[in-house]
Amino acid sequence: MQIHEYASFDAIGLRDLIKAGQVTAAEVEAVAREAITIADAVLNGLALPPFDPALGHVADGPLAGVPFLIKDHGPVAEGVPFFLGSRALPGILAQRDTDLMTRFKVAGLVTLGLTTVPEMMLSFSTESLRYGPTRNPWDRDHGVGGSSGGAAALVAAGAVPLAHASDGAGSIRVPASCCGLVGLKPSRGRTPCGPDMGEPMLGMAYEFGLTRTVRDAAHLLDAVHGPGIGDKYTALEQAIPWHRRTPAFSVGRS
Repeated sequence: MQIHEYASFDAIGLRDLIKAGQVTAAEVEAVAREAITIADAVLNGLALPPFDPALGHVADGPLAGVPFLIKDHGPVAEGVPFFLGSRALPGILAQRDTDLMTRFKVAGLVTLGLTTVPEMMLSFSTESLRYGPTRNPWDRDHGVGGSSGGAAALVAAGAVPLAHASDGAGSIRVPASCCGLVGLKPSRGRTPCGPDMGEPMLGMAYEFGLTRTVRDAAHLLDAVHGPGIGDKYTALEQAIPWHRRTPAFSVGRS
């Protein structure tokens, strides 16, 4: 698989290729690493060099083999340092996976890196002193919004088909609009916040992801939705999976 072929598929397209045996998960990961390295050199979307090896994951999950990135959001994945985009934090190691990170792993997502954010995630401009500005792949003279700016840049560039993001006042939706992506902020109680945060931003902030297609957002929500143990809020269980509510879309990008 070549980079231009890889970048033309969304997450479900890549998953289906792997399931059909047309390409292996290892081959997809190898080309994803190459794509991430090339894109990051131009866009500055990674907070750290790519993880080697990738974080552990379930090999037969519903999104098995799909490359993925997590946000420098705070303690997300066990053993991964976080900086919140600030020079004040030297890189504190997360002591455990968040409930959502556990679900990303169970879904089979292959986590390959940590993406940039504004300092303390308090700006809609991903241009921290720690990392420098993250560039927009559509026009490198423009920014990517924030706070999930590095995630948006690398998804929009085709380096990965989807990435972890979070939103309290627009941190998924703003970079999605800046980069031409699908940016869904889940409603309260739809995705878990624990175990270390029960009610971030007084219940206004929730975590999910950024994608290039609606069907990827729907499949990702199917894989990770539902409250965690001890969450203050819950949302009603859906009788019909989210991906069955969306129309069929072509595999590649236009």
